[in-house]
Amino acid sequence: MDVHDLGEGEPEVAVVGAIHGDEPCGARAVRRLRDADLDVERPVRLILANEAALDAGTRYLDDDLNRVFPGDPDAESHEERLAAELLDALEGCSTLAIHSTQSYAEPFAVVDSMDEVARAVAPHLPVDAVIQTDAFTEGRLIEHPHTLEVEAGLQGSDAAADNAYWLARAFLAATGTTPAPGADDVVDAGGREDVAVFRLRDRIPKPDADVYEVFARNFERVEAGEAFAAADDEQLRADDPFYPVLLSPYGYRDQFGYVADRVGTIE
Repeated sequence: MDVHDLGEGEPEVAVVGAIHGDEPCGARAVRRLRDADLDVERPVRLILANEAALDAGTRYLDDDLNRVFPGDPDAESHEERLAAELLDALEGCSTLAIHSTQSYAEPFAVVDSMDEVARAVAPHLPVDAVIQTDAFTEGRLIEHPHTLEVEAGLQGSDAAADNAYWLARAFLAATGTTPAPGADDVVDAGGREDVAVFRLRDRIPKPDADVYEVFARNFERVEAGEAFAAADDEQLRADDPFYPVLLSPYGYRDQFGYVADRVGTIE
């Protein structure tokens, strides 16, 4: 794990990249922040988390890091030890963790619950949606207080790396860590008019098949009876209306994605 601090004193804000080694956008954003000579008004910590997996170009070495928090410093698993080390480095920080997906090209945010940090920061990020995970955190970093995840775009793309940098800059501005970028920059320092909030309700399991397809679009309502995916020649149809989230044919081993409800907006 590589840790780089900016400013004087104990860090109060943190940006984390490379929790997954096959998602290089966060690492590229952290390195770009580190090289940007930022004028910080609050001390900030920049972290490249799973350097070993990043160097290997694989999601993880022993276990998915974002499923084993709080970790164990004495574990045999590299990621379980790393999880404990990372949480120690993030103690007392409002944290942004950067990820990317195989399912959606535009940035969105993910939170465990709508705490005060999420409500204050999310409207100032260049995202169109916030996903509230509730019961689906499963050892993820966002189980821990004052932490947001962002999905910066499609895994491995240059666009995701650029999005990740501007998401981080927006986060730093929203937390009072750096001055807001100028009006010609990507960041909307004045905030969004509104950000849609979706709450995960259930998983969408995958039947055994050789070929998978998805027909629905993430964050767009699927009506009851509508076909939203297929496993080989079998179409899957919605029992009830829902909004698909992280829906993709091959993003997960045993599920297509999630069923979600649209529960409101943050303004």
